[in-house]
Amino acid sequence: MYTNNKLSKAVRLAIAFGAASATALTAQVAAADEQEAERVERIQVTGSRIPQSANVVTSSPITQVTAEEFEFAGTIRTEDLVSDLPQVFAGQAATTNNGANGTATISLRGLGSQRTLTLINGRRMVNGSPTAGSPDLNQIPAQLIKNVELLTGGASATYGSDAISGVVNFMLKDDFEGIQFDYQHSFYQHNNSNSSSAAQAVRNAGFELPDGNVRDGHSNMYNLIMGFNSEDGKGNVTMFGTYRRIKPVFQSDRDFSACALTGGSVNGFGCGGSGAAPDPRFSDFSTFDFITQGSEFAQYDGRLYNYGPVNYFQRPDERVALGAFGKYAFNNNVELYAEVGYTHNSSRSQIAESGAFFVPVSLSCANPLMSDQQYNALCANRGLTRDDSVSGFVAKRNIEGGPRIDDREHNSHRAVLGIRGEINDQWTYDAYVNFAQVNYSQTYFNDFSKSRIARALDVVSDADGNAICRSVADGSDPTCVPYNLFTEGAIDQAQIDYLTLPLFSRGTTGLTEFTGYVLGDLTDYGIKSPFAEYGVELLLGVSTRRDSLTFAPDRGYIDFEGAGQGGPTLPVSGSVSVDEIFSEAKIYLVEDAPFAESLVLDLGFRYSEYDTGKTTTTQKYALGWDITQDFKLRASYQVAARAANIRELFAPQGAGLFQWNADPCGGETPQRSLADCQRTGVTADRYGSIPNSPANQYNDLRGGNPDLDPEESKTKSVGFVFRPSFIDGFDFSVDYFDIKVEKAIGTIPAITAVNNCLDTGDDLFCSLVQRAPGNQSLWLDGGRVITTNVNIGFLQRTGIDVNSMYTMNLNDMGRMRFSLTGTYFQKYDNQPVAGGTLNECAGKWGGVCDPVPKWQHNFRATWMTPWDVTISANWRHIGKVDNHPSRVANQENHSAENYLDLTVQWMVGEGTRLSVGVNNVLDNDPPYYSAALSANTDPGFWDSTGRYVFFGIQQRF
Repeated sequence: MYTNNKLSKAVRLAIAFGAASATALTAQVAAADEQEAERVERIQVTGSRIPQSANVVTSSPITQVTAEEFEFAGTIRTEDLVSDLPQVFAGQAATTNNGANGTATISLRGLGSQRTLTLINGRRMVNGSPTAGSPDLNQIPAQLIKNVELLTGGASATYGSDAISGVVNFMLKDDFEGIQFDYQHSFYQHNNSNSSSAAQAVRNAGFELPDGNVRDGHSNMYNLIMGFNSEDGKGNVTMFGTYRRIKPVFQSDRDFSACALTGGSVNGFGCGGSGAAPDPRFSDFSTFDFITQGSEFAQYDGRLYNYGPVNYFQRPDERVALGAFGKYAFNNNVELYAEVGYTHNSSRSQIAESGAFFVPVSLSCANPLMSDQQYNALCANRGLTRDDSVSGFVAKRNIEGGPRIDDREHNSHRAVLGIRGEINDQWTYDAYVNFAQVNYSQTYFNDFSKSRIARALDVVSDADGNAICRSVADGSDPTCVPYNLFTEGAIDQAQIDYLTLPLFSRGTTGLTEFTGYVLGDLTDYGIKSPFAEYGVELLLGVSTRRDSLTFAPDRGYIDFEGAGQGGPTLPVSGSVSVDEIFSEAKIYLVEDAPFAESLVLDLGFRYSEYDTGKTTTTQKYALGWDITQDFKLRASYQVAARAANIRELFAPQGAGLFQWNADPCGGETPQRSLADCQRTGVTADRYGSIPNSPANQYNDLRGGNPDLDPEESKTKSVGFVFRPSFIDGFDFSVDYFDIKVEKAIGTIPAITAVNNCLDTGDDLFCSLVQRAPGNQSLWLDGGRVITTNVNIGFLQRTGIDVNSMYTMNLNDMGRMRFSLTGTYFQKYDNQPVAGGTLNECAGKWGGVCDPVPKWQHNFRATWMTPWDVTISANWRHIGKVDNHPSRVANQENHSAENYLDLTVQWMVGEGTRLSVGVNNVLDNDPPYYSAALSANTDPGFWDSTGRYVFFGIQQRF
């Protein structure tokens, strides 16, 4: 018989090496006695490289979601698999349109996707796009997922930087045997009542309402998995290919998003929009404000353009993924393994048409396109002659040319090559190289050129009296075509073609990582507690990693030539390298003692040295106390760090947009006093006449900072696990968590900067507010708020996680399984400036707070019948959110949302399974509100497109 040490070593290798090694070791494990066999249950889980107990008995709380849960949900996008979990907040998602970068990301505890470490089979992923700082979940084939493990908080000691909020580890099927084909079709179905307050606002504005019953967002997914074992049982190769195509959903097809809402549910909704309307507008926002009607100027009457309907609610998407996993154990000492993958993902955003968005121009009074009435209104009545010109702004929506389309493609490559095995009876090793690269391309269609607009409006007469561009006359731009904004219906295709400017950008991200470690069981060396049978397990490792990024926009982007852009898009290039040493230890302090079935201490340490000159040390301390087999206490304390990523360090500074109800110092009746507004740069003569943005969009300046320090976090958790022996198949765990992030890398939000300046006059904030010369706005002519990266923030999340599972035998009626996952937030605090205003967002929404309910849960009940049919129901609860004080205008609270999902699976015959399901069975409308950039709601948080209906078939051979 093998010794205990050899048995535990065999178990570890069985798990690490996969099915082939497990088969070879079966005889050894079977020979062990019952006490030893209990230790076979130990597996390697997220949060440690040392094999340990399954989820309910780990020292740190872990939420595990199996492939079965994903199949019941019927989702084909990986981000959808986890975004419904209470611990997870959406980052970039398929419903992100204006501001989408073409990737899919998630944010644990709402601490940001850049603070969530995402792994595939325990190994890092490359950043998904040169325009972002997080991995792209589109690279993970959803149908290959075996399970997902979510570890709360501070896992940097095990995995290195980025694990501030925790780790999401996607475990893929890498040891498949046979052939499996899957097909699924899905779509959204929604009944527009067209009687809601939002629909009434659309009706009152004279806009078109959608059909009562709509079906859209159709998607098709094809998936093929093939796996083969070697004849000697020592190896396996698993290959896969997936294809996915998703069609768009338009905001025009939902009654609550058919226009850009203003107001609120308390005082009633209205339809707003953009001041850049289809009718040409000429204004200096002071002495004149005209629109073109026929061939005359009329006073601007406040009309706005309804930009909402043409926007996507769900972006169209096409993805192809190919890959393979392979491993072969030559003997117990050497096993080679490899992973390769390729993903092509194409996604398209669509927003309202471009045009002239209050482009500053100097209009010649001699412009031959102007009628006599227009000349009189603009020039003669103001004492000007044909020799003079008028300075102002021109606005005209390019409805003739169609919406702006942002087409982005990501092609990702990933390869892992490793070797692992036994050194001797006490020690094993594992070493691998991990290479990944993403190639990115973007083409932006149907924008207008600002310089061409200016040239096309600078019109003179040639010798024959024909209207031509001045640039044609002087030869500086012979291709210029006059832009006739002075007569309705005069715009033709030649004008559009001249003004239209495609924009292009290209880029790459790269990851090269080498990690190697040895794992030893020190029992035979006598290094153990006198109160335990098993000795210390020790892991020692080294790692070196290089992340790189290049982003190259064209001159149109760099020079802010696109009229429909928020500001210049600047190139970024850089890399960050880090060398690390790390160690873990599992110490069995007490075993098989009264009141201590086991008492285990887990320790972790990592030292990281970056080529930026920064260093970090991270630690992990975790204690698991199994008082009895039925009851366990656990606690952990972890210190984590996150080094600034390449974009945070090296991104050039450039302009952007932020959403705001109104400038508190804007409009005819400002919300704040003259004394307050003077702190932000308002002068007495302009007070009461500063224009507000009709589209509720204001300018900011954002960018990188090469002197950023690493973020630091401290995570505490304490909880218990109850798995009573008198109730078979039941477990229940409750864990308290407290995550504090200091020196948080981020920005002082523009709204926070303005409000704090108004309230305090502190130069720290007031220096960030730069009003435009002349009109003193924050959205025209260079007005802006500075929001560049700084180490200045503090974040805290505290709360309670609840997890439970119960499987009940119904004898002749099959089995029932119940599962509960819930999270209660006590604190969800963001402090943009240490010592400044603390934004307490738990249970709140609006202003500086995204929706953050205090309580969320998923409760699933599944009946596995004896008739080859499985029926599953899921109750998703999202708690109420009350208005946060930072949302001053249109204050309102939103009640809790409860969603019901139903799925039926039927094993039709040998290897054939049919699935049909409906998520959001009751077709709940989402909460909707004004000043929401995405369809008057938060589609990444609430179910916003109606029922999700899916049908699938799986065939296994």
